Amino acid sequence: MKRYMFNTLLLALTAVFTGCGGGSDDPQPAAPTITVSQETISAPAEGGSYTINVTTTGKEWGVYADGDFVKATAQYANNAVAVTIDENPNTTERTGNVIIMSGTARKNITVTQAAAAKPAYNAPDGYSLVWHDEFDGNYGYAPNENGVPRQELNPEDWTHEVQNSGWVNRELQNYVNHKTPEGQLVTEVKNGTLRITYAKVKQGWTYGYIEASIKLPKGKGTWPAFWMMPVNFRSWPADGEIDIMEEVGYHPDYVSSSLHANAHVHSNNTQVTHEMKCPGAEGEFHTYAILWTAKNITTYVDGKVQLSYDNRGLGRDDWPYDDPFYVILNLAWGGDWGGAQGTDDTALPVTMEVDYVRVFQKK
Repeated sequence: MKRYMFNTLLLALTAVFTGCGGGSDDPQPAAPTITVSQETISAPAEGGSYTINVTTTGKEWGVYADGDFVKATAQYANNAVAVTIDENPNTTERTGNVIIMSGTARKNITVTQAAAAKPAYNAPDGYSLVWHDEFDGNYGYAPNENGVPRQELNPEDWTHEVQNSGWVNRELQNYVNHKTPEGQLVTEVKNGTLRITYAKVKQGWTYGYIEASIKLPKGKGTWPAFWMMPVNFRSWPADGEIDIMEEVGYHPDYVSSSLHANAHVHSNNTQVTHEMKCPGAEGEFHTYAILWTAKNITTYVDGKVQLSYDNRGLGRDDWPYDDPFYVILNLAWGGDWGGAQGTDDTALPVTMEVDYVRVFQKK
């Protein structure tokens, strides 16, 4: 805000000075020249501190930072700027700027910060990795029209749901197998992430620690989810449903977890659920996880507890979670929840990205 006020004032003063000049041929003063010791900063994910020397032909100068993770302080006595870069918690690169001002002149210093490394395996002590997909491989599908091999999902692990729109929750999209009738891919592995523009359905797991790193899309009408359903499904909600993470675009960056069973289900407002703010969930990778045992289910957002529910010994109506469940990743459009406040078609196309899915069980 201060920057815009400064520019407005500067333009007003320029107009006054021009009016006092007396003639259109009067020479205008040249803009000051600003010289800096470096015009780019390449910071590691850990962040750091930097000193930039400043020389200007102007009488005065100032500095400001553009980017929440960048701080810039003028050290006038030393003709220098102290720049501090915060640690990058995200697995994506980010950029910002430091701007030096002198009169009407500006000197931009571009700040680029490396992405954080993929989070280390976060499983609790005593758990070992039993299955994972890092979405880094090429599983042998035919090349695209440009002759480049497509990297797609391993068909031995993942199954596409195939259903027409309105099949469940009055969602607006069709569930298709691999690509649309027009040939557009609905799932693609690219640059190390799964992109959903959908599960070990036949096997699943009983208990364990399951974690995924996901970047959610933006737009009113989106309904991304990371959830689980029973392998031996017969009826809902009797056989249970575990929602590790859900979010709707009209309520951005608020993620929730829910458990569904006969004794707790949203249709009569008895569901077990919890919602929390996750700044940057839309547009940045965050980690969503579940620790599931015979006695308790706890879900996490970036290592913070989201929901915790104990097996109270009340039987299957309250705890149908002792059977194998499989992982589902999907991006819905509209529907009972995603479209509760309408949809914004100008947001389309939208993409949900998944960096990895990992399953751990007791050794």
